Amino acid sequence: MTKIYESDIENFAIELLEQQGYVYLAPEDQEEERGGLSEVILRGRLKAAIDKLNPNIPEDARDQALREVLSLPSQNLIENNEIFHRMLTDGIGVEYQKGGDTRGDRVWLIDFANPLSNDLVVANQFTVVENDINKRPDIVLLVNGLPLVVIELKNPADENATVKKAFTQLQNYKDAIPNLFFYNGVLVASDGLDAKAGSLTAGWSRFMAWKTVDGIREDKSSTPQMETIIKGMLRPDILLDLIKQFTVFEKAKKVDADTGLIKIVTSKKIAAYHQYYAVNKAVESTIRAIGEPAATRGSEAPASYGLSSVDQQPRGDRKAGIFWHTQGSGKSLSMVFYAGKIIIEPAMRNPTIVAITDRNDLDDQLFDTFAGCKALLRQTPIQAQSREDLKNLLKTGGGGIVFTTIQKFSPEGTDIEFDLLSERKNIIVIADEAHRSQYGFKAKTHIRNKEARSEEHTSELQSH
Repeated sequence: MTKIYESDIENFAIELLEQQGYVYLAPEDQEEERGGLSEVILRGRLKAAIDKLNPNIPEDARDQALREVLSLPSQNLIENNEIFHRMLTDGIGVEYQKGGDTRGDRVWLIDFANPLSNDLVVANQFTVVENDINKRPDIVLLVNGLPLVVIELKNPADENATVKKAFTQLQNYKDAIPNLFFYNGVLVASDGLDAKAGSLTAGWSRFMAWKTVDGIREDKSSTPQMETIIKGMLRPDILLDLIKQFTVFEKAKKVDADTGLIKIVTSKKIAAYHQYYAVNKAVESTIRAIGEPAATRGSEAPASYGLSSVDQQPRGDRKAGIFWHTQGSGKSLSMVFYAGKIIIEPAMRNPTIVAITDRNDLDDQLFDTFAGCKALLRQTPIQAQSREDLKNLLKTGGGGIVFTTIQKFSPEGTDIEFDLLSERKNIIVIADEAHRSQYGFKAKTHIRNKEARSEEHTSELQSH
């Protein structure tokens, strides 16, 4: 029987990553490029990428952007990671003089439109020394010199070397060498067969398998999850899409049990595979529903995101479809990811998104989720306070995310006339729990024989 070593698993992963477009950088070549083991960025590659992507910005401004990336302002790991994420996805704001005038612009670190045009590196045994502590993550993926992915491997032949132990090792790395994780987009733990991925703040229960390569069918159980995660999630186009459009830093208020004081807690969340493919399909279907041609994703992006059924419906029918979730599978965040992507879709031309629920408490919950992710949405959502407020919000020229209950659309008193609020095609309505509104505006739920039944009620609907 052939004995399997951890180095075998490492080499297998590297070969798969090379097939996805990454170029291997051996341990003996890493230190020279990094300028020492305390540096975690391949500075020369990052500078070359900045110069290539921003040729019209003066060199001094480009160098200033480089310095900002290398010297993040906080000592807190999560704060620095969020600051860097904003630099990566929104560009770095710079100012420079031209023709006697001060001009503002943005310096970009990555070409998201053409993923394979970036400098893609897979490096193993990536030794980092910080505060005299020496750690060596198994594999690091670097895009334009930036260490965006850290992979920790265990040997599947060792019954004590589990995926959870690889996860625990990643947590130890975060404490010992936090500088490496300032720039992290995704963490991966694997024993060479099973593999799970998660964010910087995710606990073990939130590390999830990536179960498909093409978004159409799940891989067979006999296929190693490590192979699926590399060919699927770590494929450059999907990885960069995940980082840019499917990552949020959700803010939530929590009460300290000891002091009673309220503090803001940040949780970094990344889409699971079912959210990623479903949202991309929903975006394509929405573009079809308004009658626009599908947007191009860049000349080197793949043709298939698991969207083969989108064009089976007629264009311009205004029916984007149904997004089905089981309980606990992340419906609210899927809605956030969908909104964040549809907002920047050129074909949508600055859309207005209307999120509808049928209860005030659901309206508040969903609104709080969106409000906590406003960095991805690039705007602050608005909650309609009354029927009149809703009408005014929907009569605007464009843009915005509006939350309302379905009851605010009902006619007042005996009036059965509905105002025409807008003739725009790019108003997108997301109805949460839509099936519960099918009994009419005056529906009430009654419990009979321990069963809940919804039926039309004749009393006047109260204003919400």
